[in-house]
Amino acid sequence: MSIQRFHVGPRLSETAIFNKVVYLAGQIPDDATQDIAGQTAQVLAHIDRLLAEAGSDKSRILSCQIFLSDISLIGSMNQVWDAWVAQGNSPPRATVEARLANPDWLIEVVVTAAQI
Repeated sequence: MSIQRFHVGPRLSETAIFNKVVYLAGQIPDDATQDIAGQTAQVLAHIDRLLAEAGSDKSRILSCQIFLSDISLIGSMNQVWDAWVAQGNSPPRATVEARLANPDWLIEVVVTAAQI
């Protein structure tokens, strides 16, 4: 089986697919001036777009890792997440505090999903 890669750059690919499993790179906000709700919404929109491009969607997420620059942001992040997540298909998830590569980023999300 071959590996498919999308949006390949010199350092990373945004998406890799192998054996009908979609692996996304860590998704970050485009506009880091927004608060955690705005940044979370941006990141989740990126995930929706990349999963659709790969023949999947949020109801097929197998696991999710969320990195927050400050764990005290989890409540506001969860409000956006809860409105977005596919009801009845909430994936296994880990949420941790981490120092992110850009100090203006408040969130980064890594997703693995099954293809449809």
